[in-house]
Amino acid sequence: MTRASDTQGGPVTLSKEGLPDWLEPVVRAAETIQPLQLSRFLPPENGSGRQSAVLILFGEGERGPELLLMERAGSLRSHAGQPSFPGGALDPEDGDPQDEGPLRAALREAEEETGLDPSGVQLFGVLPRLYIPVSGFVVTPVLGWWRKPSPVGVVDPNETARVFTVPVADLTDPAHRATAVHPRGHSGPAFLVESALVWGFTAGVIDRLLHFAGWERPWDRTKQVPLDWHA
Repeated sequence: MTRASDTQGGPVTLSKEGLPDWLEPVVRAAETIQPLQLSRFLPPENGSGRQSAVLILFGEGERGPELLLMERAGSLRSHAGQPSFPGGALDPEDGDPQDEGPLRAALREAEEETGLDPSGVQLFGVLPRLYIPVSGFVVTPVLGWWRKPSPVGVVDPNETARVFTVPVADLTDPAHRATAVHPRGHSGPAFLVESALVWGFTAGVIDRLLHFAGWERPWDRTKQVPLDWHA
């Protein structure tokens, strides 16, 4: 078996071998979830949009399963100060966007943004491609298991403000859930965790993963928070 950690020119593959039992619901969800079950924003049929990928990395910490997130630098022109999955646009050397390109990009960007050692990551699934209208990105969410955890942190403060992990138990806690309201009137799921408001694309994907993995707990959908919420 070729591990998905080989990012120096060798093949990058998906593998479900040896995953912890608690990840099985996520594996099943990834195999069955349909694009419109994830988001109403799907890639344009004309093929436009900039190909990109994000790494949805599950690890196991002191409080059980957790997700790796980062907060983008406040000086960035796009998504400034917003918590997100590590990720970014595909580079030509990443390869075919329809093949292993998104896998390579997800690992490469995670390494560049958080210092993550890709050799400790096992990629096990890919979610349907989604679209972010405000930036024009076509995003492939790539699922990974942090088989051998490595130290992570801010690599370039011009791009990343901080790197942190969030226990899945906190994400499923109804007390940490709310509906984020955009000044223009748009609203969507949000998570109030680790002194951060996780909203937008990232929160939407987490929300759907929790739902289809069967981890979601009933929460108060009438609880609203503004985008400038602070702990």
